[in-house]
Amino acid sequence: MGLGVRGARTAFLSLWRLILLLCGIWSVCSQTTGDGKSLYFWETGPWGRCMGSECGPGGSQSRAVWCAHVEGWTTLPTNCLQSTRPANQQSCFRVCDWHKDLYDWRRGAWNQCVPISLRTGRTGVCLQGEEGIQTRGVNCALSVDGSAADDSICEYFEPKPRQEQACLIPCPQDCVVTEFTPWTMCSKTCGLGLQNRVRSIVAPPLFGGLSCPNLTEFQTCAPRACEGRETVFNLRVDGWSECKLPPLPPPPSLTPTSSANPARTVRQARRRKGKERKGNRDPEMRELIKNKRNRNRLTRLEDDLWYIEVGYQSRQVVCVHRNRSTVSLSQCPHWSLPETYQSCLMPKDCVVSEWSKWGLCSKSCSDSSVPQGTRSRRRQLVRLPTGGGSECPDLEEIQTCEPEGNGVPPCAIYAWRSTEWSECRVDALLSQQDRRRGNQTGLCGGGVQSREVYCVQTNAELLSYINNNTGKQEGQSPNGQTPSVPPLLSITFEISASQPVDVRLCKGTSPSTTQLCHIPCPVECELSPWGAWGLCTFENCEERVVKKGFKFRRRTITNNPTAGEGNCPHLVEAIPCDDPFCFTWQLIKLEECIPEEEMDCGEGTQNPQVRCVNSEGSEVEKEMCSDAVYPAPVPCMVPCPKDCALSLWTEWSTCSQTCSSKTAEGKKMRTRAILAYNAGEVTSMVVAWITVMEGLTRVPKFPELYGGSGCPNTSALQEVRNCNEHPCIVYHWQTGPWGQCVEDTTTSTLNTSSSADKSTCTMGVQTRKVICVKVNVGQVPPKKCPEAPRPESVRPCLLPCKRDCIMTPFSDWTECPTSCEAAGLNNKQFRYRVVIQRPANGGQECPDVLYEEKECATPSVCPGYRWKMHKWRKCQLVPWSIRRDRKGAQETCGAGVQTRAISCRQLDGTVADVVQCLKFASSMPVMSQPCLLPCRDDCQLTNWSKFSPCNSDCVGVRTRRRALVGKSKKKDKCKNSQMYPLSETQYCPCDKYNAQPVGNWSDCILPQGRVESALGMKVQGDIKECGEGYRYQAMVCYDQDNRLVETSRCNSHGYIEEACIVPCPSDCKLSEWSNWSRCSKSCGSGVKVRSKWLREKPYNGGRPCPKLDHLNQVNVYEVVPCVSDCSQYIWVAEPWSVWKVSNVDLKENCGEGVQTRRVRCMLNTVDGPSDGVEDYLCDPEEMPQGTRESRLPCPEDCVLSDWSPWTPCDLPCSGRGDRERTAFALRLPKEGEDCPVSMQTEPCLLNRNCFHYSYNITDWSTCQLSANAVCGIGLKTRMLDCVRSDGKSVDLKYCEELRLEKKWQMNASCTVECPINCQLTDWSVWSDCSQTCGLEGKMWRRRAVVQASQGDGRPCSSQMEQWKPCPVRPCYRWQYGPWSECRVEEVVCGVGMRFRDLSCFVSDGSSDGKSSIVEEDLCAGLVPAVDGDKKIVLEETCTLPCPGDCYLMEWSDWSPCQRVCVKGQRLDFTPVQVRSRAVIAQEPENIAQCPDQEWQSRPCTNGECYEYQWMGGPQLIWCQRSDGINVTGGCPPALLPGADQSCDPLCNKPQSFCSEGAVCMCEEGYTEVLTAEGMLEQCTPIPVLEIPTAGDKKTDVKTSRAINPTLITTVQPGRVGRTWYLQPFGPDGTVKTWVYGVAAGAFVLLVFIVSMIYLACKKPKKPQRRQNNNRLKPLTLAYDGDADM
Repeated sequence: MGLGVRGARTAFLSLWRLILLLCGIWSVCSQTTGDGKSLYFWETGPWGRCMGSECGPGGSQSRAVWCAHVEGWTTLPTNCLQSTRPANQQSCFRVCDWHKDLYDWRRGAWNQCVPISLRTGRTGVCLQGEEGIQTRGVNCALSVDGSAADDSICEYFEPKPRQEQACLIPCPQDCVVTEFTPWTMCSKTCGLGLQNRVRSIVAPPLFGGLSCPNLTEFQTCAPRACEGRETVFNLRVDGWSECKLPPLPPPPSLTPTSSANPARTVRQARRRKGKERKGNRDPEMRELIKNKRNRNRLTRLEDDLWYIEVGYQSRQVVCVHRNRSTVSLSQCPHWSLPETYQSCLMPKDCVVSEWSKWGLCSKSCSDSSVPQGTRSRRRQLVRLPTGGGSECPDLEEIQTCEPEGNGVPPCAIYAWRSTEWSECRVDALLSQQDRRRGNQTGLCGGGVQSREVYCVQTNAELLSYINNNTGKQEGQSPNGQTPSVPPLLSITFEISASQPVDVRLCKGTSPSTTQLCHIPCPVECELSPWGAWGLCTFENCEERVVKKGFKFRRRTITNNPTAGEGNCPHLVEAIPCDDPFCFTWQLIKLEECIPEEEMDCGEGTQNPQVRCVNSEGSEVEKEMCSDAVYPAPVPCMVPCPKDCALSLWTEWSTCSQTCSSKTAEGKKMRTRAILAYNAGEVTSMVVAWITVMEGLTRVPKFPELYGGSGCPNTSALQEVRNCNEHPCIVYHWQTGPWGQCVEDTTTSTLNTSSSADKSTCTMGVQTRKVICVKVNVGQVPPKKCPEAPRPESVRPCLLPCKRDCIMTPFSDWTECPTSCEAAGLNNKQFRYRVVIQRPANGGQECPDVLYEEKECATPSVCPGYRWKMHKWRKCQLVPWSIRRDRKGAQETCGAGVQTRAISCRQLDGTVADVVQCLKFASSMPVMSQPCLLPCRDDCQLTNWSKFSPCNSDCVGVRTRRRALVGKSKKKDKCKNSQMYPLSETQYCPCDKYNAQPVGNWSDCILPQGRVESALGMKVQGDIKECGEGYRYQAMVCYDQDNRLVETSRCNSHGYIEEACIVPCPSDCKLSEWSNWSRCSKSCGSGVKVRSKWLREKPYNGGRPCPKLDHLNQVNVYEVVPCVSDCSQYIWVAEPWSVWKVSNVDLKENCGEGVQTRRVRCMLNTVDGPSDGVEDYLCDPEEMPQGTRESRLPCPEDCVLSDWSPWTPCDLPCSGRGDRERTAFALRLPKEGEDCPVSMQTEPCLLNRNCFHYSYNITDWSTCQLSANAVCGIGLKTRMLDCVRSDGKSVDLKYCEELRLEKKWQMNASCTVECPINCQLTDWSVWSDCSQTCGLEGKMWRRRAVVQASQGDGRPCSSQMEQWKPCPVRPCYRWQYGPWSECRVEEVVCGVGMRFRDLSCFVSDGSSDGKSSIVEEDLCAGLVPAVDGDKKIVLEETCTLPCPGDCYLMEWSDWSPCQRVCVKGQRLDFTPVQVRSRAVIAQEPENIAQCPDQEWQSRPCTNGECYEYQWMGGPQLIWCQRSDGINVTGGCPPALLPGADQSCDPLCNKPQSFCSEGAVCMCEEGYTEVLTAEGMLEQCTPIPVLEIPTAGDKKTDVKTSRAINPTLITTVQPGRVGRTWYLQPFGPDGTVKTWVYGVAAGAFVLLVFIVSMIYLACKKPKKPQRRQNNNRLKPLTLAYDGDADM
């Protein structure tokens, strides 16, 4: 009823809200629903970070609080109830970094794995395993006391650990049993009996599985009817009672026969007295008698340690009925009664003494870092166990300890020490193809050096002092005076090398023995080009005695050479000259030509403008040139308007020779050109033209045609002058290398020795040879060379100190092994010492002997122990008083026990403590054995003789014999050869052996050996890693029975050796460096490259190649920057030629003409352009004109000079400035005429005639090494380039003239990684064999990496260990034989004995190898033990059931070890194995009295995972385990073929299960994906769309799920039904907002459909007449997709 009212109210509200929504006036009129529940609630955000000024609980944190609607949207805070508003602030614990050490997560143990089905409520058939979840508690706790803390403290440092994890729960496992055995024989030969068949358990029930079924099945049988009376009575014997002592005999005084049987001591006294009467014995005889008495005393076992008491045992013999009832013995008359008494040893437990005091602690020093020592205590053995008494406990106890007391000295401290580093060697880094391997002189750069590492005791002096001081205190006078100085402060240590000790005493990683080093490469001198020759000057201007002078030219050192400037070539060359000077006048320029007598033209003079300079060309005061001749004015000519106009003289050319000789003289030249002819002068060309035209026979003369001063002839336009007239005789000083630094005898400083590497002791001197050399001639007298630049020949130097050899003392001699430990080893001991510092500079040399060895002294015999067995005593029977009542008993015969004495002896025969034999000797021999005293009717025989010898192997037989003794020879029963055989025959042993190889070949093993350099350095690659070696294969030897025997039987040492080759590594081979390419730029900075290419790839572990390019070629190249001097090649233009006038003016001798000149590209040197080169080397943009066209000025015209260069533009180039060039008048025009414009201007335009300049820095070059270096520190360079604004590289002078900032470093050091080859340790010694015997034993040796490869070094070998087979040894072991049947003496049933043998077996040690029995002597060296159990049991009691009894069988063998696995994954459960006992019944009526079957399980190791699977077809189905045995149980019944509840095929897809309708379906939350055949392919998760709400954010889930239309749509029973994922109601029962939206959409759609129907059915209106009006129509725009609209 309530639901109906609520539903009606909800529908009404929904309709009302729908109407309000469609009308657009719906508003919220209430904050509560109809049931009074609020639609708004407070929502909180997460707490923020704890803030505060101090660490600890004083902080505060805040969070956001807002009001939200149940639909999830946020609203105003006033809509929520203010009284329930949560707090937005709270106090908190402010965490600081130091809290990390105080707080930590405390993790609890994982709880039991809970199945997921318990959470989901869904259960199903468990097939393989069930997934589960296990949880644990995790909380933040204080580390000190474990008190709980807020989790946010620990979360500040580490996220909270997980509290849940998935787990697997195995399915219940039923008990698994084997198949039944075949039916036994019928229990009766006649009448009604039983047949049994049994099975055993192979897997116990686990995890709630079904218990084990019956292991026995019975069925009745009746072979035949019985023909007579059936025997129903049987004789049964019980077990022996405990051993007990017989009753004590009466006292001797009460014994009637005491006089006849005196005491033993009395008899011995009488015997000795009788012997003494016979006379005195000699001393030797007395000694023999004494020794015999001692042996007899040991044999009697009178010591408590060996005390053995002999008692007796009894048992009952009864007659039983088939129904298990006991009757009188008279009912069993047909049975002879067995023995009911027997001798036995009284059980005695082992008795030991009390513990002795604890011994001294093995650790005798105090140091917490040294491991604890041990101490022991012992107890003595008082009595050995006998008769099955309890075994002896441990006789020694060991515990850890620390030394006690105040005077405990400190422990020895050991530390690593090392020698000095050896010399740096570069040759170890050279590759195989490096040519420098043949000549290693001058190598430099990166290298390797080594040192030796050894172990020393660092506090040996301190301990020695403490021991000495302790001895003095023990021996001092009683007054007890102590030293006035504290002991530790009065020690003076002598600075010396410590004695090396065993390296195993030093812990931790040893220091490295190799390191990289660097040999500085010598920097050779780099010289600038020679400068120009200077003026002739005096050698010394202050002393002008000799009027001979010299001209000098110089060059400078441009770098910093390693050996200093003294070893550089000469920097000054001199040429003798005449007329030297010290100061002279230097012409700067000639001033303007001034005509004489104030004329405007004509002849005049030019005054020189000079300055006073010294011999080096530097300007000085003019007074210094007072003695020099002042230059005179130079005559000149200012042409008049009608005169010939000539250009100015060009600059003097460079001298053609640097010096003069008989065949060559230096010349320099200057030229000038005719710019205009004089007036009236007719050229020869014009005269010739007139002569031809007039037909004259000779050249006419026209005096009227000639005017002003005429032009000179061609020779006058060129002037040549001699230069460099000095002869070609050049002198310079040449120096030799500096000699060694020798002691300067003029000083008195002593040369003291020191161990410092760079210490100096005194000043020395170095000398060198200085000679005067004439170029191209050789040495000349020193006076030929100027004295001023003469280099020094003597300089001071620093003498390094002498360094003496420093070495450690000899180590202690190694211990000599004892003879038993060193069997087959080299019995030597050695000692050694280490060179710490090598001698240098004439110091004391090291001795030659660094290693000594000597033979060990012959040790004493190794201590060894053995058991000494004494004679057996007389056989002791059960006392006659006890067994006299037995029928047929005889007093002096029967079965008994005899004992013997055992003693412990050393190898030399001396008596030792029995504890030593128990500890070091073999197992103790038996001290008792059963014996038999024959009766009169018994047959007596001698012992067996030895077997007769064999004549040859494998042929014939050998025999052994025995004989009857005494009256037995006449007894008929003793003559029965079957019962008492007198001879035994066996075939002679065959000693044929067969040898054959076994196993694989070993690694190729090289012979040991290492080459060491003179300095003891272990050089890279010196270990022999390749070449010819040997590989080994084991040999095995078998006898004729295919049993494994020692290889010596086959005359083999156990191996086959075969030569093998270890290929040597070949490094990557590259070509030599190519030549450097030409600089990429002819002006400015460029690059030049050289490269290598691949010649041969590496193999066998050689040095790898550098990176390969796409053509599989090695990409090895070097790039260095280069600079091309922009002025290195310049254009040189010769003078302009004579005008070639094309339009001749006969009268004026002027007109249009052409001038040409030759322009060549030449190499520019210091002395000027020298040789011509190809034109492409010069800049084509700067090439001067070779031809110019212009007008030849007429007479009286103005003649201008050539234009001057353009003036530079002002920077920056803004386009507003101008540049100009000028010319001046060489000849003024006639009066009334003006000269043309003598100045031209043009605007400065960027990148046309105005340029900006900037520096451009190149990339770094590759790291450049010295030619003699392989790696190490090098130099990388880069260049500065001056770049014009149009991108063209120009000469650096343009940037330097602007004084631009140079902020870059041009050179930087760099490092080329050294190609360090991998260095390995020596091979270790061969390990012990991995197996003590068998075919698969291996010996290993290993090595480790000392230095990993670096760079392009040779990589480490992949073979870090090698193996070779061990010599094959047979595996001998003791093994039990099978138990015999239970034997009961002369009766049918009861308690009897069963026996088994302990035999020696041999095998090859393999898991599937067969064992063969061999002679017991081969196992004599083994401790008697079977599978590690030293307790040998060869007999045990057993029960033979009587006819009709129901009994338990013997235990089955332990089943194979089995693990608990799920889906092949091993779970963390202990593996188990099981054994069982089945029941056997013989009488049908006694089945009810049968005992219960039994089974036992025990943990085991290395269990296997077994799987169970149904096998067979429709007719026969069985369960089979994965190891192939057929079992019952283990296979899931749900998977039984043919069962109705199973799916076919199996539902083995993840998240799938088999429904009750035998259909594979997916679990909840997954949907089925089917194949084309309708089979399940996979289970796919259903996509879920979550719409968060205020209450439950996971309730409103809209799910689209695919449904298989072929499946049954009804919900199957037992399966959780499908649920609606599209929920229209919220958690509070209200309709959700989206429902309103859907309803509104449906309403709008309905209105639209109705409207469309109405319009379709409406009658159309009549068309109206269109009226025209002049009103403007609205502009309709149609958007066509154009973006511009």
